[in-house]
Amino acid sequence: MAYIRYKEVTKHFNFTKPIDKKNLPSYVLDYLYENEILLAGYKVGRDHGIITNKKIVLFDNSISFKPKKEITAIPYHAVSAHSIIFHPSSAEIYLLLDSGYPLLLKFVNLKSEDKVKLRLLYNAMSAVICRQEIPKKVLDKIINNDFDYDDNKEE
Repeated sequence: MAYIRYKEVTKHFNFTKPIDKKNLPSYVLDYLYENEILLAGYKVGRDHGIITNKKIVLFDNSISFKPKKEITAIPYHAVSAHSIIFHPSSAEIYLLLDSGYPLLLKFVNLKSEDKVKLRLLYNAMSAVICRQEIPKKVLDKIINNDFDYDDNKEE
């Protein structure tokens, strides 16, 4: 479980598939602000998650006894440490928040092409967390879904 200042943020987000930016629900796009670039969108069962050049937004739709939708935005400036771990068919992005609590984003059922995209996405997130500009080459590849898979077989 991940927490921010003693408040549960999410149970488990296992991002099962990327979603084309054009196919994201309109309510998800309402959380994009001026000068913010949508880098990726993911689906998690009923839930969604988006990664921008400024933050991560998690949409947790609960259908238990009392249906609810919890929306949590995590700005990159609130992250003090980060790492990515690649497994044979999955990957995890680990973020340690300034509050001292960890956040784990799991990406499951990945093909090698998905890992290349995730590596570039992590590179972009890392640049912003470190208060740097996202390298133009990386940003262009993410925005245009332009990945050279042959040059990136190491994952």
